[in-house]
Amino acid sequence: MPGRLELDVTYAARRPWAPRRSQFAAWASAALSGAARAGVSSAAPAHLSIRVVGKARSRGLNARYRHKDRATNVLSFGGAGMSPQGRNFLGELVICAPVVAREAVQQGKRAEAHWAHMTVHGVLHLLRYDHERPAEAKKMAAREIQILDRLGFSDPYA
Repeated sequence: MPGRLELDVTYAARRPWAPRRSQFAAWASAALSGAARAGVSSAAPAHLSIRVVGKARSRGLNARYRHKDRATNVLSFGGAGMSPQGRNFLGELVICAPVVAREAVQQGKRAEAHWAHMTVHGVLHLLRYDHERPAEAKKMAAREIQILDRLGFSDPYA
């Protein structure tokens, strides 16, 4: 895991519910425990931004960057990587509060558990995990399940 996590959280939406900064920090730190996969130095501070947004912002970003005209649960934007000052800019997560809330209800999950899953999922994308091909999806899901279990959450795919 990186030496420490530098976390920037901003809220453009807090409804119906959004986690506290401390919750995001715990979930992101747990996901970063797999940072060696992405070649992140164990001594380098990791900088991560999380933006909690509403449907309109999520939809706009998803349309612009993924060419999908709908709001989505989490978008991951890779950062610049290592700076000359020794900081690792991992990137930014944009998480849509209304979509995460709706999915949690539809899937019969606690809101907190789904937020944790979306945070871990997004950080793993920043660490170069993907789910485009079945073998990659299997590895990513296994890592998510392991991290969430360590955090006290059940298998999000069960």
